[in-house]
Amino acid sequence: MWYLSVVDRLRCLFANLEDAKLMSWHASNEHKNDAKLRHPADGKQWQDFNDNHQDFSDEPRNVRFALSTHRMNPFAKRSNKHSTWPVILTIYNLPPWLMQNQKYLLLTILISGPTQAGVGMDVFWSC
Repeated sequence: MWYLSVVDRLRCLFANLEDAKLMSWHASNEHKNDAKLRHPADGKQWQDFNDNHQDFSDEPRNVRFALSTHRMNPFAKRSNKHSTWPVILTIYNLPPWLMQNQKYLLLTILISGPTQAGVGMDVFWSC
């Protein structure tokens, strides 16, 4: 398993003035509150989180992530037991048109092994 630091990449984002402004987009006046779901910040869960964690939500620079992973076979053979699991963080602070931009998707962990993780995938998260 390889771990790629998120902190260093976040420092680079906040060091760039344009990216730093985008990282607080969800709290800016550009964000529309018209009862349409265009961004995770429009959802009830976002508001519930803000209500329950006021100290976190008061600072718009605090970063909110979505974590995703999916098994892939790097050798494209179904009979091959080797698999790779990339773990990717999506930054929810960004505007909806940039959240899935390759520049802002953070590859944080790469789990590689001779056998498929399958049902035992949760062992990686219990460490």
